[in-house]
Amino acid sequence: MEEVIDRLLRVLPDLVVFLVSVLSQTVGLVWLLGWKAAGASRRTRFTIAAVGGLSMMASLLAFLLHSQRIARYFPGWWLSWGTALSISWAMTSVCWLAGYAVLWMGSRIAPGHSATRRRLFETAYAAVFAVPPAVLGYGVFIERHQLFLREQKIEIADLPRDLDGLRLVQLTDIHLSPFLSRTELERAIDMANETRAHVALVTGDMITTGRDPLDDCLNSLARLRAEAGVFGCMGNHEIYANAEDYAEQEGARRGLRFLRSAAAPLRFGNAVMNLAGVDYQRLHRPYLVGAEKLMVPGAFNLLLSHNPDVFPVAARQGYALTMAGHTHGGQIRVEILETDLNPGRFYTPYVDGVYRHGPAVIFVSRGIGTIAIPARVGAPPEVALLRLCRI
Repeated sequence: MEEVIDRLLRVLPDLVVFLVSVLSQTVGLVWLLGWKAAGASRRTRFTIAAVGGLSMMASLLAFLLHSQRIARYFPGWWLSWGTALSISWAMTSVCWLAGYAVLWMGSRIAPGHSATRRRLFETAYAAVFAVPPAVLGYGVFIERHQLFLREQKIEIADLPRDLDGLRLVQLTDIHLSPFLSRTELERAIDMANETRAHVALVTGDMITTGRDPLDDCLNSLARLRAEAGVFGCMGNHEIYANAEDYAEQEGARRGLRFLRSAAAPLRFGNAVMNLAGVDYQRLHRPYLVGAEKLMVPGAFNLLLSHNPDVFPVAARQGYALTMAGHTHGGQIRVEILETDLNPGRFYTPYVDGVYRHGPAVIFVSRGIGTIAIPARVGAPPEVALLRLCRI
């Protein structure tokens, strides 16, 4: 029963996107044919109907391609880009409908027939049409490639003196796939190595699907260098790809140790940093069961968990610092009226950066890659360098 529920939860987001896409296109088509193009020629109306029908068929095809039973007969890039186009069209359609609805209501609230008013609404309609594709295009072609090093100071009360200034470099949510090339990953690894960190950490989602080149990702990660070694934990996409055991074994052969409900005490001078890691913690199940047994009394206990919503549990168990990813910083992130709007906030309050729960701290990295659509808006990719500081 749990497997059935889990599969339904995986399909649900894609189904919602498909339904929103088709619904928005249907409403838009009715609006165009019934109002905006009411006085247009028969040829124009036929063209509008044909384009609308074809776009709905494209959305249906992209959704069907996302079904694993059908997708295995198509190239991986076809599946990735087909889904991306469907989601992008759905997002754009929703923005258009919302914008046009607001302007339509505005035209009814403030009626009039002056030339100035007419030009104002014509300009507003043009802006509503142009802005969503422009923003999405910026996210696809510019911002998702703007990888940078994020340096973050983590202040911790009573941090052992020999850990003061310790540097931790984190790579997460790589998603080596048709949306992220190995060249881009190599660039991120070069950036991480330039930090000369004491510990290098990889916190899950190295790939997106079982068709993605996990071996290539592991071969690139084998280039990571850190004084005390390279460690990691598993993300949800390793589970979806049924690649956890393979990644653990092949990672170990390349010098990358994945901590799967395991811990690695690391000594720095007279201090011990106990590095613990867990696999992705599934939703709707108790978090971090048994993780308290991985702690070392008297040591600085640090937890690696791909998903950040485990933080309150980790804090209660006594972990001083938790490091996570998973959210991509929202990936598509817009601030309206001082309200942060992004998909990550629908399932966790810990989306990007540093959060505190009493003396405990979590850092959530935006990561490197993307899923669903190859775009980042307001959440550029990053390699994170954390510097521990005693207060």
